Amino acid sequence: MSAIDKLASALGHRDEKPNQELAQDIAASNDKAAVKELVDNLTNKNKQIQSDCIKTLYEVATLKPALVAPHVSTLLTLLQSKNNRMQWGAMTALSAIVAERPAEIYAALPGIMDSATAGSVITKDHAAYILSYLSSQKAYNGAFDLLLELMADSPENQFPSYAEKAAAHAEGVNKSRLLDLLRDRVGKIESETKRKRVEKVIRKLSK
Repeated sequence: MSAIDKLASALGHRDEKPNQELAQDIAASNDKAAVKELVDNLTNKNKQIQSDCIKTLYEVATLKPALVAPHVSTLLTLLQSKNNRMQWGAMTALSAIVAERPAEIYAALPGIMDSATAGSVITKDHAAYILSYLSSQKAYNGAFDLLLELMADSPENQFPSYAEKAAAHAEGVNKSRLLDLLRDRVGKIESETKRKRVEKVIRKLSK
């Protein structure tokens, strides 16, 4: 039985359990052929199969990034998809494999930022993780500028999480720039819980 035959849509399921179980099996058996089959079907005429494939792929990427990493170029291309499900699914997979392919993903940051700016909350969240990870590597320090840019336009709900990610890698001038942004926004945050999270980050960075 092929990987496609084990997808939720092929089995008549309306939930994601078959896709998650398939991902676990693929990761456990290091099944490169199954991953390739899923990647090949990301452009299947059946949109449900497309959706099941990207779901299974990012689940595999979370469990075993090295299995999905060779297909980074395909995932980057999907960021341009008009299908929102495919776009945020691709960003989710990319965030899972960024440690495996940092140079290729760093080179693609303009497209990643375009997708994050126009995309869903999930797309933005995973783009923030990508930028945060790259910021932790000296070779990709320019990613911090883009992380600040993403934060500046982020909704209140996401801002504390992004602040915490950015703070983990802020040093020197970057720390000062981050503090300026946090201090500018903290007083405008209506949720007390979220405001306290940002205030905690400010205290930590001010030490």
